[in-house]
Amino acid sequence: MTASPAPEPLAPAASPRPERGSGPRLFLDSAAPADWQEFLPGGMFHGVTTNPLLLERAGQPCTVANLAELARRAGDLGAREIQLQTWGRTPEEMAATGELLAELGGPGLRTVIKVPATREGFRTARLLRASGRAVTLTAVYTGGQVLAAAALGAAYAAPYLGRLDDAGRDGMSTVMGMHHILTGTGSPLRLLTASLRSAAQVVDLAVRGLDTFTFGTRVAAALLASDLTDAAAAAFQRAAETKGEEP
Repeated sequence: MTASPAPEPLAPAASPRPERGSGPRLFLDSAAPADWQEFLPGGMFHGVTTNPLLLERAGQPCTVANLAELARRAGDLGAREIQLQTWGRTPEEMAATGELLAELGGPGLRTVIKVPATREGFRTARLLRASGRAVTLTAVYTGGQVLAAAALGAAYAAPYLGRLDDAGRDGMSTVMGMHHILTGTGSPLRLLTASLRSAAQVVDLAVRGLDTFTFGTRVAAALLASDLTDAAAAAFQRAAETKGEEP
């Protein structure tokens, strides 16, 4: 009787690959071109996020014509993506406005349409997705909203960490739960954490595995600030400017 061949040893399990493989993605949460001028040329930001409230604070009209000009300026400053929030009284109106906004990108600049994560917003997002538009579900506060956004095929879902804390909820724990939903289901949706109040929050979330954030200029400046780095840079410059004696 011929013996059965010994089973081949199992190959070691391959290390899991990152879901996206493109590294962290940072956005400047501002509709003020002066802020873009200050921070976008540094290259750390993938793009900018805006909404009607940010436009109002920046003194910018919330019109398609003005947003077209803002998109052009963002692209000129090096943004690769701009997120513009649609508006309207009905899902059909919001989708129609979103279609106009989606056309405002240009070579090298992708436009993503932001839609509030309400029932009407999800209907709007479905209409926009049907025509191939990239969508962000914004003002997200629950894991259920994130799961629904992923099922819809949205590009991003934007939870407001700081506002969760303001409402008496544990913002960090809630956002981490959303992150685990996405990693556990293998969803490519990016969790665009917003309403961040400090650079420490951004770093803490990154340590925990999150990779996509939007924040304002105060947090952006703090993220890069270090007295030790400033002192080292000054010492390097002094050394470079020191003239040695001629032999």
